[in-house]
Amino acid sequence: MNTEPGTKTVCVIDDDDAVRDSLRALLGSTGLNVKTYPDARHFLEDYQPDNIHCALIDVRMPEIDGIELLTRMARRPPLPPVVIITGHGEVSMAVKAMKIGAFDFIEKPFEPDALIERVKAAIRRGEASLAEKQKIAEARTRLETLTPRETDVLKGLLAGLSNKSIARQLELSPRTVEVHRAHIMEKTGADSLSHLIRMSMLAGITPDE
Repeated sequence: MNTEPGTKTVCVIDDDDAVRDSLRALLGSTGLNVKTYPDARHFLEDYQPDNIHCALIDVRMPEIDGIELLTRMARRPPLPPVVIITGHGEVSMAVKAMKIGAFDFIEKPFEPDALIERVKAAIRRGEASLAEKQKIAEARTRLETLTPRETDVLKGLLAGLSNKSIARQLELSPRTVEVHRAHIMEKTGADSLSHLIRMSMLAGITPDE
C-alpha cells in the first residue's frame, strides 16, 4: 500500500455502502489511511497482514460472513488487530470472534468517538505486540550464537548456580566457566545477569531444557 511513512492503515469490510462511506470519512478525519471493501472476497484478494494496522469487520455479510473471514485471516498470520462490528443482540457472535483472535467488538449503532477509541486501542495493541515479537526474535538470534557448552553454562546461570557449582556440574574448572560466562555476555550483548535472564526468558530458554 502506498501510504505516507508512519500512516496507520485501517481496512473496513462491510457490505453496506453507507456504513463504508461514513467510516471512511470518520476514520480518515483522524489521519488514518482507510481502505474499504464491499465483501470478504475482495478483501482477501488484497490481504497483506503486515500492511494492516487494524481491520473493522461487519459480522453479517453475504457469502463469507465476518466470523469466517476472521477465521481465514487467522490462518494467514500474523493476524492484525480486528474489531468486529455487530448488531444488537449478537454478543455471542462477538464472543466467538474474540476466541478466534479478534481484539474487540462494537455494537451498532455506535458512537463515533467510541469507535475511534476502539480502533486506536487496537492499533496500540498491535504495535505493542509487534515490538514484543521483535524483542523475542532478537533474543533468539543472539542466543543462537552460543556454543553447546556456553548454552550449558547459561542454563546453570538461569538455575541460580554459582560459577563453582556450574563447574562441578559440567566437570569444568571454575576459570573455564568464567571464560564461557564472559563469552555469553559478549555474544548476547547483555550488560548484566538480570538482562541475560530476561533475554533468555523471552527466547524460551529454561534451566530444564
